[in-house]
Order: sequence, then structure tokens, then C-alpha cells
Amino acid sequence: MWNQIFPEQASTTAGRVDGIFSVVLGLSLLFAVPVAILIVYFGIKYRRGAYVERFDEAHEGRGSGPTWLLEATWIALLLPLALGIYGWGARLFFDMNELPTQGMDVYVVGKQWMWKFQHPTGQTEINELHVPIHFPVRLTMISEDVIHSFFVPQFRIKQDVVPGRYTTTWFEATETGEFDLYCAEYCGTDHSRMLAKVIVMEPTQYQQWISQRNLGGGTGAIAEGSSGEGAGGEGSPTTMASAGGALFVSQGCTSCHLADGTGEGPSLVGKWGQQVELEGGQVETFDMDYVRRSILDPQGQIVAGYPPVMPTYEGQIDENQLLLLVEYIRSLGQTE
Repeated sequence: MWNQIFPEQASTTAGRVDGIFSVVLGLSLLFAVPVAILIVYFGIKYRRGAYVERFDEAHEGRGSGPTWLLEATWIALLLPLALGIYGWGARLFFDMNELPTQGMDVYVVGKQWMWKFQHPTGQTEINELHVPIHFPVRLTMISEDVIHSFFVPQFRIKQDVVPGRYTTTWFEATETGEFDLYCAEYCGTDHSRMLAKVIVMEPTQYQQWISQRNLGGGTGAIAEGSSGEGAGGEGSPTTMASAGGALFVSQGCTSCHLADGTGEGPSLVGKWGQQVELEGGQVETFDMDYVRRSILDPQGQIVAGYPPVMPTYEGQIDENQLLLLVEYIRSLGQTE
């Protein structure tokens, strides 16, 4: 039972989460238990019909006197404690939500009722995610249908995976082994069966796994197909960027988005991370969400100086293919 309340600590943030949880729980018990005892005690002592010498403010010499000193003392003692807990929690919150600058990227697509993981180098996995120990893993996630929630208890991470926008989280595993991944948001009939594993390996074992996937003709990213999964065959998996480039060509995007900017659409070379001015004066950041919206709803954010000629691709490509296009456009260049 105790192990179910406090699962194994298997990430760099697990101990910090358990630390603040234990302190808050201890402080809550410190105040709640005496209050509960006093409620029971006074309920019995001052119950109707019990003979007690009740306080009578009108009685001579029984005035309550000033209480400001007691109130000021309680404030002076509890305010720093409350602010300290708040600051501790805020620092942990920001650290858990700020992606590390170094690490490996993994794209996650949730759907009823499975998890799909895709590495930028091309490997794809269904309901399993292989990662090396002591290495930050940055997750970019989206749902194809309803809201899901990415929850690994041993890592103390939980992040909603929602349709229509990308959410991010990260972890750095400190223990090898297999760790359960759950969907913690009710998502339909087979919600309870939406289970997966995060498999943490030693760096040498992880490299062997990568090599086997490369040489064994395993799943890799491809441009065509609704799932975005690779087919069999010999050779290394196609990287997400190169698969996205093939999809970019097959969908006719190269006819408008010329590298020199002379086409009907703006050039995409070196634009990642820049500010983009739209018709009407709005400014957007050229990032994953911006690219996704531009593909699915191009008329909603027309770049200033360009005609509204781009058609919508909503319903023509799925979330996996959108991730391929995003990775390809990111590979065209990022501003410093």
C-alpha cells in the first residue's frame, strides 16, 4: 500500500516532487489533527445539557481584552511559511516546465487508444518508448482525437495531450528498467487499455537498440500514408526531416514557397524562431504551432505582402504527417 502511494523514484525531478509533497502533507497534518481533536473535545464538553462555566462577556472582570497581539503573532509565524512553500513549489513548477537546451527530442501522438512515438532520426514505436538513462528527453505531444494525458508515476510527470495544439514536457531517467505509462484523462471506451511502457536502457544498450532498428529495416518515417509509419525494407530509417521534405514536394508546396522568396508564398528558409508580421499588423512567432495553423488554416494568418492563395490541408494530412512537415521546415534553418 505504501509503495502505491509513493512509487519508485526514477527521474531527476521525482525526489523534488516527493520532497515538497511530504512537507505539505506533514504541515497539513500538523494543523489538521489538532483542529480535529479540538473539534471533538469542544463538541463533547460544550454539548447541550452539559454543565460548564461558559464565558460571559457581560460579567464583571471577564472582558476578552485585546487580541491584536495574538493575531499579529500568528501572521508573523505563518506568512513566511506560506510564502516559502509557494516559492519552493513555483521553482519546481518552472524547472519541470522549462525544456532543457540539450537532450533528445521525441514526438508523441496520442489517439484512441494508443501512444505513438517518433524519433527525429526516423524510428517509430507504438506503446513503447526506448530512451537512454541519464539523458534529458524532450517530448512534443499532440492528440488526434480527444484529450489524453501522458502520465509516468515513477518519473512524477503528467501532461495533458490535447487536439489542436502541441504541449511539451521532459524527463531524465535515473533508473533502468520498464516504467508504466498511463493515460490519466478519461478518453473513451477503452481508456483503461491505453497503456504503454517507457524502457530506460544503459547508453551502450540504447545504441545497440538504435543500430538494430537501423539495420533491421524497422519502422521509420515516411511521407506517404495516413499513419506516417515506415515500411519494411533494408537500410536506415528515413529521418523525419527528409520524410517531411518528400511530403513537402509531393503536396506541391515547392511551387509557392521558393527559397529566394519570389514565389506566391513566403520563403521558409531560416525563418524558424523569427517574428512574422501578418495582414492587419499582428505578429506571430514562427514555431511549431504557427506552422501547424498555417497548414490547416492558412487564411487565418496571412503573411503581410503575400496573396491569400494557399489552400487548406485540413482532412488531407494527419498529425503524424504534420509533424514530418514541421521537422522539415525546422531543418531549413533557425535564427540565433
